[in-house]
Amino acid sequence: MPGPLSHLRVLDLSRIMAGPWCGQILADLGADVIKVERLGEGDDTRRWGPPFLKNKDGETTKEAGYYLSVNRGKRSVELDLKSEAGRAAVKALAAESDILLENFKTGTLERMGLGYEDLQKVNPRLIYCSVTGFGLTGPKAKDAAYDFMIQGMGGLMSVTGGEDGTPGGGPQKVGVPIVDIMTGMYAAIGVLSAISNRDQTEKGDHIDLAMLDVSVAMLANQAMNFLVTDQEPVRRGNRHPNIQPQNVYPVKDGYIVLAVGNDGQFRKFAEEIGQPALVEDERFATNAARVENLEVLEALLIKALATRTITEWVEAFSAAGVPSGPINTIGRVFDEPQVQHRTMLRDIPHPLSGTVKQVVSPLNFRNAPLAFDKAPPLLGEHTEEILKALGMENTQ
Repeated sequence: MPGPLSHLRVLDLSRIMAGPWCGQILADLGADVIKVERLGEGDDTRRWGPPFLKNKDGETTKEAGYYLSVNRGKRSVELDLKSEAGRAAVKALAAESDILLENFKTGTLERMGLGYEDLQKVNPRLIYCSVTGFGLTGPKAKDAAYDFMIQGMGGLMSVTGGEDGTPGGGPQKVGVPIVDIMTGMYAAIGVLSAISNRDQTEKGDHIDLAMLDVSVAMLANQAMNFLVTDQEPVRRGNRHPNIQPQNVYPVKDGYIVLAVGNDGQFRKFAEEIGQPALVEDERFATNAARVENLEVLEALLIKALATRTITEWVEAFSAAGVPSGPINTIGRVFDEPQVQHRTMLRDIPHPLSGTVKQVVSPLNFRNAPLAFDKAPPLLGEHTEEILKALGMENTQ
């Protein structure tokens, strides 16, 4: 069966991560996503390796793992946007598309005659989404940005990492480009909301989405912690700022993540570790009290948790309804029985390697199941096919 977005066409002029992540979400949902790439060079991330994909003979290809993580399900067309023919092809594609994604520097596409005002004339129903570091307006609108710097500017690194003064303490970035990924997700929400509105108004729209704005929005509870107290949140390592006990704790053969979320769970937890009296102690009886007396509580927990192994504790807590888990390496993630049951890792046919492994969408639809049968495309793999459908010749 076709995916829920099989009726939509997306023109993806974006590159790197944020825009392409949105495009991949839409492709997974069934949209026809046409990825426009620079003639002869393609998306920057094609070269962001090692590692690179190996072909059927075990030889290294030019397909970087980074690129392969964010371009599944798309068709690739090489175009020279500096040429009249390339710009004409974009306009022709925009005329037949529902959504356009772009992350050029502010003003670049306007100078090429491919801005929202230009393409709205050829397709008034077009949803045009501009993804930039800082937005289309403001003092930094024309500045370039990358995820790492935005994690710093947007406050995320101020609350990520070990406490100052502790071994290894100091600001840390998240281990994946989280602002890029969240920006891509906001972009997907935005364009689909605009499609829904278009169904009512028959009008397209222009979405202005900034990575810095997304990073600020992501501050969530930490932002409100500041806004209601006027006190700056600090790095607390793995300790949760509002709910306890939630931390990484040493056990007999390593570490576990413990995520007690309410007083009822704490009661079950205390019983499981052989310390039922903790729930009668006024210092620990409520979450607010546990947050205030965390240093004393953690000393007791560390001693109790040191008596069993990771497996023993995780199995015991699971049976008791107390959220906990191991700290898996990436490889062990794919060995997790639950992850395997959910078939999050799939093999997709690939023209160079035979198959390529892909971590697929977590969305599951009963009546419109998703299909994962199109690997990230080779550079320009569909150029002739796409231009021919437009009635154009490849004269670049």
